[in-house]
Amino acid sequence: MQFLQNYNKPKNIRFKSFEFALNEAKKRNHKTIVETGVARGKVKFLFFSKINWLDGMSTVIFSDYARCINGELHSCDISAQNIKNAKKFSKSNKDFITFVTDDSLNFLSKFNKDIDFLYLDSLDGQFEGASAHQLKEIKIAKKNLKKNSLVLLDDKGDKTNLSIDYMLRNDFKIINETREQVLLSFKS
Repeated sequence: MQFLQNYNKPKNIRFKSFEFALNEAKKRNHKTIVETGVARGKVKFLFFSKINWLDGMSTVIFSDYARCINGELHSCDISAQNIKNAKKFSKSNKDFITFVTDDSLNFLSKFNKDIDFLYLDSLDGQFEGASAHQLKEIKIAKKNLKKNSLVLLDDKGDKTNLSIDYMLRNDFKIINETREQVLLSFKS
Protein backbone atom coordinates (compact mmCIF):
# COMPACT_ATOMS: atom_id res chain seq x y z
CA MET A 1 0.00 0.00 0.00
CA GLN A 2 2.42 2.53 -1.32
CA PHE A 3 -0.20 5.32 -1.17
CA LEU A 4 0.29 5.51 2.61
CA GLN A 5 3.68 7.14 2.14
CA ASN A 6 1.89 10.19 0.71
CA TYR A 7 0.71 10.86 4.27
CA ASN A 8 4.03 10.47 6.05
CA LYS A 9 4.31 14.20 6.79
CA PRO A 10 6.22 15.71 9.73
CA LYS A 11 3.02 17.28 11.09
CA ASN A 12 0.92 14.11 10.72
CA ILE A 13 1.45 12.84 14.26
CA ARG A 14 -1.10 10.06 13.67
CA PHE A 15 0.63 8.63 10.58
CA LYS A 16 2.28 5.60 12.24
CA SER A 17 -0.99 4.65 13.92
CA PHE A 18 -2.97 4.95 10.66
CA GLU A 19 -0.27 3.00 8.81
CA PHE A 20 -0.34 0.16 11.34
CA ALA A 21 -4.15 0.09 11.44
CA LEU A 22 -4.61 0.05 7.66
CA ASN A 23 -1.93 -2.57 7.10
CA GLU A 24 -3.70 -4.71 9.70
CA ALA A 25 -7.05 -4.04 7.98
CA LYS A 26 -5.59 -5.16 4.65
CA LYS A 27 -4.26 -8.40 6.20
CA ARG A 28 -7.80 -9.07 7.44
CA ASN A 29 -9.33 -8.22 4.04
CA HIS A 30 -11.38 -5.39 5.50
CA LYS A 31 -13.51 -3.61 2.91
CA THR A 32 -16.10 -1.60 4.87
CA ILE A 33 -14.80 1.38 6.83
CA VAL A 34 -17.00 3.59 8.99
CA GLU A 35 -15.74 6.92 10.28
CA THR A 36 -17.49 9.21 12.76
CA GLY A 37 -16.08 12.73 12.50
CA VAL A 38 -14.58 13.67 9.14
CA ALA A 39 -11.31 15.40 8.24
CA ARG A 40 -12.39 19.00 8.52
CA GLY A 41 -9.11 20.72 7.73
CA LYS A 42 -8.59 24.22 9.02
CA VAL A 43 -9.86 27.60 7.97
CA LYS A 44 -7.48 29.94 6.20
CA PHE A 45 -8.35 33.59 5.61
CA LEU A 46 -11.87 33.18 7.07
CA PHE A 47 -13.34 31.15 4.21
CA PHE A 48 -10.73 28.84 2.64
CA SER A 49 -10.27 25.40 4.12
CA LYS A 50 -6.97 23.59 3.82
CA ILE A 51 -5.41 20.33 4.90
CA ASN A 52 -4.47 20.14 8.57
CA TRP A 53 -1.99 17.31 9.14
CA LEU A 54 -2.08 17.82 12.92
CA ASP A 55 -5.62 16.39 12.80
CA GLY A 56 -4.46 13.40 10.74
CA MET A 57 -6.81 13.95 7.75
CA SER A 58 -8.44 10.56 8.31
CA THR A 59 -11.11 10.84 5.59
CA VAL A 60 -8.47 11.38 2.91
CA ILE A 61 -6.36 8.45 4.10
CA PHE A 62 -9.34 6.10 4.55
CA SER A 63 -10.76 7.01 1.13
CA ASP A 64 -7.41 6.21 -0.49
CA TYR A 65 -7.43 2.86 1.33
CA ALA A 66 -10.98 2.18 0.10
CA ARG A 67 -9.91 2.93 -3.48
CA CYS A 68 -6.77 0.77 -3.12
CA ILE A 69 -8.73 -2.30 -1.97
CA ASN A 70 -11.96 -1.55 -3.88
CA GLY A 71 -13.81 -1.05 -0.61
CA GLU A 72 -16.20 1.52 0.79
CA LEU A 73 -15.92 4.35 3.30
CA HIS A 74 -18.95 5.66 5.16
CA SER A 75 -18.17 9.01 6.79
CA CYS A 76 -20.48 10.84 9.17
CA ASP A 77 -20.26 14.29 10.70
CA ILE A 78 -22.84 16.52 12.35
CA SER A 79 -21.44 19.60 10.57
CA ALA A 80 -22.42 20.22 6.94
CA GLN A 81 -19.36 22.47 6.59
CA ASN A 82 -17.05 19.68 7.77
CA ILE A 83 -18.65 17.30 5.26
CA LYS A 84 -18.17 19.90 2.51
CA ASN A 85 -14.48 20.25 3.40
CA ALA A 86 -13.97 16.47 3.57
CA LYS A 87 -15.59 16.07 0.14
CA LYS A 88 -13.19 18.66 -1.26
CA PHE A 89 -10.14 16.96 0.26
CA SER A 90 -11.15 13.50 -0.95
CA LYS A 91 -12.79 14.32 -4.29
CA SER A 92 -10.49 11.99 -6.25
CA ASN A 93 -12.00 9.07 -4.28
CA LYS A 94 -15.65 10.17 -4.38
CA ASP A 95 -16.78 6.85 -5.91
CA PHE A 96 -15.65 5.03 -2.76
CA ILE A 97 -17.22 7.33 -0.13
CA THR A 98 -20.71 7.85 1.23
CA PHE A 99 -21.02 11.04 3.29
CA VAL A 100 -23.78 11.49 5.85
CA THR A 101 -24.54 14.69 7.74
CA ASP A 102 -26.00 13.51 11.04
CA ASP A 103 -25.25 12.96 14.70
CA SER A 104 -22.96 9.92 14.96
CA LEU A 105 -25.26 8.12 17.42
CA ASN A 106 -28.20 8.39 15.03
CA PHE A 107 -26.02 7.42 12.05
CA LEU A 108 -24.63 4.33 13.80
CA SER A 109 -28.11 3.31 14.99
CA LYS A 110 -29.37 3.31 11.41
CA PHE A 111 -26.26 1.76 9.81
CA ASN A 112 -27.26 -1.69 8.53
CA LYS A 113 -24.06 -3.24 7.16
CA ASP A 114 -21.25 -5.15 8.81
CA ILE A 115 -18.38 -2.90 9.82
CA ASP A 116 -14.86 -4.18 9.21
CA PHE A 117 -13.03 -1.08 10.42
CA LEU A 118 -14.55 1.56 12.71
CA TYR A 119 -12.89 4.91 13.42
CA LEU A 120 -14.41 6.90 16.28
CA ASP A 121 -13.48 10.59 16.27
CA SER A 122 -16.78 12.46 16.29
CA LEU A 123 -16.28 14.71 19.31
CA ASP A 124 -12.96 16.28 20.22
CA GLY A 125 -11.57 15.11 23.54
CA GLN A 126 -11.54 18.52 25.19
CA PHE A 127 -15.35 18.78 25.09
CA GLU A 128 -17.33 17.80 28.15
CA GLY A 129 -19.19 14.59 27.49
CA ALA A 130 -16.77 13.36 24.79
CA SER A 131 -15.94 10.18 26.72
CA ALA A 132 -19.59 9.29 27.37
CA HIS A 133 -20.42 10.03 23.72
CA GLN A 134 -17.69 7.73 22.42
CA LEU A 135 -18.85 4.99 24.79
CA LYS A 136 -22.39 5.30 23.38
CA GLU A 137 -20.94 5.08 19.84
CA ILE A 138 -19.14 1.79 20.48
CA LYS A 139 -22.14 0.30 22.28
CA ILE A 140 -24.37 1.14 19.30
CA ALA A 141 -21.86 0.05 16.64
CA LYS A 142 -21.03 -3.26 18.33
CA LYS A 143 -24.06 -4.88 16.65
CA ASN A 144 -22.38 -4.30 13.25
CA LEU A 145 -18.93 -5.58 14.20
CA LYS A 146 -17.88 -9.09 13.31
CA LYS A 147 -15.04 -11.37 14.32
CA ASN A 148 -11.71 -9.58 13.74
CA SER A 149 -13.26 -6.16 13.11
CA LEU A 150 -10.94 -3.31 14.08
CA VAL A 151 -11.85 -0.22 16.07
CA LEU A 152 -9.54 2.79 16.13
CA LEU A 153 -10.19 5.31 18.90
CA ASP A 154 -8.82 8.83 18.50
CA ASP A 155 -7.86 11.40 21.14
CA LYS A 156 -6.48 8.83 23.59
CA GLY A 157 -6.85 9.83 27.20
CA ASP A 158 -9.90 11.10 29.00
CA LYS A 159 -12.04 10.68 25.85
CA THR A 160 -11.21 6.99 25.42
CA ASN A 161 -11.11 5.75 29.04
CA LEU A 162 -14.78 4.72 29.28
CA SER A 163 -14.72 3.10 25.84
CA ILE A 164 -11.54 1.14 26.48
CA ASP A 165 -12.79 -0.13 29.85
CA TYR A 166 -16.06 -1.26 28.24
CA MET A 167 -14.36 -2.80 25.21
CA LEU A 168 -11.81 -4.79 27.22
CA ARG A 169 -14.72 -6.29 29.22
CA ASN A 170 -16.58 -7.16 25.99
CA ASP A 171 -14.33 -9.28 23.75
CA PHE A 172 -11.96 -6.59 22.46
CA LYS A 173 -8.18 -6.68 22.68
CA ILE A 174 -5.72 -3.77 22.28
CA ILE A 175 -3.32 -4.52 19.42
CA ASN A 176 -1.65 -1.11 19.00
CA GLU A 177 -1.40 2.03 21.06
CA THR A 178 0.21 5.42 20.44
CA ARG A 179 0.06 8.74 22.28
CA GLU A 180 -2.98 9.78 20.20
CA GLN A 181 -4.84 6.57 19.33
CA VAL A 182 -5.73 3.04 20.45
CA LEU A 183 -6.47 0.19 18.00
CA LEU A 184 -8.57 -2.71 19.23
CA SER A 185 -9.60 -5.98 17.62
CA PHE A 186 -13.00 -7.56 18.24
CA LYS A 187 -13.10 -11.27 19.23
CA SER A 188 -9.67 -11.94 17.83
